[in-house]
Amino acid sequence: MNENLKIAIKASLEAGEAIMKVYDTAFDVEIKDDKSPLTEADKRANDIINSHLKPTNIPIISEENKQTYYSVRKNWDTCWVVDPVDGTKEFIKRNGEFTVNIALVSNQKPILGVIYVPATKVLYLADVSLQQAYKVELTSHDTDYDIIIEKAQQLTNEPVNQKLIRVVGSRSHMSQETLDFMEGLKNGGSEVEIVSKGSSLKFCLVAEGKADVYPRFAPTMEWDTAAGQAICNAIGIEVISKETDKPLLYNKENLLNPWFLVSK
Repeated sequence: MNENLKIAIKASLEAGEAIMKVYDTAFDVEIKDDKSPLTEADKRANDIINSHLKPTNIPIISEENKQTYYSVRKNWDTCWVVDPVDGTKEFIKRNGEFTVNIALVSNQKPILGVIYVPATKVLYLADVSLQQAYKVELTSHDTDYDIIIEKAQQLTNEPVNQKLIRVVGSRSHMSQETLDFMEGLKNGGSEVEIVSKGSSLKFCLVAEGKADVYPRFAPTMEWDTAAGQAICNAIGIEVISKETDKPLLYNKENLLNPWFLVSK
């Protein structure tokens, strides 16, 4: 397996263990300048991930790092894209639907991806060049690499049942654009079912075949999506920008993503 993917896996598991130690305490919540929440778990996980990734000498874009100016970043042909705790709001709610996201991007495209779900010890990993993605159910954050490979179940891109299309969305607050999208599916003769998850687990639902399409018509940042896109792309599922009608790109001047659609 790719050495950088091994490093990302180890970093995600160690970060996940640190996150759960905070999860089980009465933690404080700070509000950042962009109004998003921050906890001790975000900080600890970020430090751990940085400690693993820095020795690769590949630059890092992380939600919790100070962002490098684009005048420097534009010269990076390869970089890590990291969200130490994706779904901090889910973490604060203690519903378990938060993840560690680590992706390696080359020429603005994700080539490796790891998503770890600390609360359930479920790991997703992908190597886009090999067109392979896997799901692994662990019993410990401290699991040997050989055991991870032994337990890994390969994900496959199953065909969509056009009669029933499962759409990833919020059950409680759906945007008008998403409602319009679903209405279009219904007008095309499909029955629509809504499936809901927090964080980058939305990508995993589609990759696992538990959902068929994920319309995201709301703001996200590159670190929210890079690992999920790698996992989807590795099994032939596209993540298409609604702005360009082409795959989402990374290490852009503006790290804010356009709206996008994940579909088979």
